[in-house]
Amino acid sequence: MAQAVNAIYSPVSEAWYPTLAMLLLIVGLVITANFFIYEATVSKFSRSLTREVVTSGFASVFLGFGSLFLLLAVGVYV
Repeated sequence: MAQAVNAIYSPVSEAWYPTLAMLLLIVGLVITANFFIYEATVSKFSRSLTREVVTSGFASVFLGFGSLFLLLAVGVYV
């Protein structure tokens, strides 16, 4: 018949959502700024594709999770 359904709980307390959002977004924006400075100051022939991909990947992850926690902090549950 019908089984009891367990509630799903977040591994992070809701009180930490705003703090995590700001921290992750700030780190992501700093990494993004570092990427833009690197692109503007290094010559076209001495750029490293590996460094560009790694830097943009880290920025993307931090900005993505920062956006997620920002949405959770304001009450948009995704």
